[in-house]
Amino acid sequence: MIVAATQFTPVAGDIATNVRTLAETVRVAGAAGARLVVFSELSLTGYEPSLIARSPELVLTEDDPRLEPLREACRAVRAAAVVNGPVRTPGGRPAITTLVIGPDGALLTRYDKQHLYGVEAEVFAPGATDGRFELDGLRFALATCYDNRFPELAERAAADSCHAYLASSVLSADNDSFETVYPARARDFGLHVVLGNVLGANEDGVGGGLAGAWGPDGARLADAGPAEPGHVLVDVPGGR
Repeated sequence: MIVAATQFTPVAGDIATNVRTLAETVRVAGAAGARLVVFSELSLTGYEPSLIARSPELVLTEDDPRLEPLREACRAVRAAAVVNGPVRTPGGRPAITTLVIGPDGALLTRYDKQHLYGVEAEVFAPGATDGRFELDGLRFALATCYDNRFPELAERAAADSCHAYLASSVLSADNDSFETVYPARARDFGLHVVLGNVLGANEDGVGGGLAGAWGPDGARLADAGPAEPGHVLVDVPGGR
């Protein structure tokens, strides 16, 4: 399966603009052959926990009508999208949530980030269950940024017969995860790892791009570079 790893600069607090960017990226990547498109952490709002805390209108629902342009794009090119934003939970606080929108525009699964970092714990509720979905016979695991520092998530993904581990993150270019975390998760557990990252300023710093993928041996398979918005493609085979 062809998977696209993406990077762009979200507009802080502007869901409509970010959804348009996500939808256009899905259309372009889908036209290039991608069946699955992976975006960064909080790609729907930008990584702005403090802004989200004081702006309840930025919290979405799973079936939020503001996501319809993205659903339409998925249907148009028959591709799934892995997107992330603040999504309502029954307890009141939002979670940092990955929504996987299928090629038919329907929700395939939801995953709430389990390991919150810094100020996130003051704003968001942690998730309690692992994220999984299947597409075209391949099984995928979901993780969000700081989650990737905990190898047991990838260990459980491998034990659960996942083919690939999808990491939606917000990382600066000097973050050591590019060298010590993602290749280790791939190599240690025999998984393809696909990273969606950000560009531009955000509450955590400046996104460093370098979205891409690592193979089960830990080698880099694709790298979008440190500066330009867009995507790179990687082929994730079905066997394990």
